[in-house]
Amino acid sequence: MLKELSIESKDRVEFIDITYKIKKIVENSGVESGILQIHIPHTTAAVTINENADPSVKSDIKKELNKIVPFEDNYSHLEGNSAAHIKSSLIGVDQNLIIYNQQLKLGKWQGIYFCEFDGPRRRKIIVTILKNS
Repeated sequence: MLKELSIESKDRVEFIDITYKIKKIVENSGVESGILQIHIPHTTAAVTINENADPSVKSDIKKELNKIVPFEDNYSHLEGNSAAHIKSSLIGVDQNLIIYNQQLKLGKWQGIYFCEFDGPRRRKIIVTILKNS
């Protein structure tokens, strides 16, 4: 099963909680047990799993990424978004999750975040589910 989601970011760097949307896909799939893969088909965006109980975690991650990879640093790339490409590579464009008893096996405090590094933009999220036989 393959599902494509559309998402719109509002800021240059933004972490958007997509946990609910992904859980709904699992519920609607009817898959009892399997693997869910999330893929971001963009070179300046990513996906991560991290704490979703305290919103300051997202802002701390953004702050530190911006310190490690500043927007301006004499990059050679002509488009002016090298920092976004680097951040995407650091975080990664794929996540795999276990489905068991028709639910995602996330930890108590974990959430799934779409990571925008070159916004605002309209983006795609590709979700596939591989059912265990």
